[in-house]
Amino acid sequence: MANETSNKSTKVANNADAKPVLLSGGNPQIAKGYGDAPVQAYIAAMPGWKSDVGRHLDKLIERTVPGVCKAVKWNSPFYGLEEKSWFLCLHCYTKYIQVTFFRGTSLNPVPPGESKHKEVRYLNIYEGQLDEAQFVDWVKQASQLPGERL
Repeated sequence: MANETSNKSTKVANNADAKPVLLSGGNPQIAKGYGDAPVQAYIAAMPGWKSDVGRHLDKLIERTVPGVCKAVKWNSPFYGLEEKSWFLCLHCYTKYIQVTFFRGTSLNPVPPGESKHKEVRYLNIYEGQLDEAQFVDWVKQASQLPGERL
């Protein structure tokens, strides 16, 4: 009986130490959650160069929008001014990180990536290709628009 309990504890500990599963394109599978902790878990699990860039994007967003709310929903970090009003999210793909601006058509200049959703625009960030000043400007603008309720 004691041995059985010990085995269960070991399995739980091993599961807690397990690395997140990477879904297609290398996107980390992270449980839905609100706050900084699940977002940091997502960023830590981003493969290769994307983790460093994800950490940098997160810091830029925090500096640009003090008090920003964070969550992981649908295996993507979301950023907003309230827990139910989001202005952008991140998502990993094989060769880039995609930033989704939910009201992207209202940004000036409009981010380059088109979407099938009328107001959404994408910014695909490839290794070594972040225009930090433009990104910060878009984050500032996006945070001042009505958020998306998801």
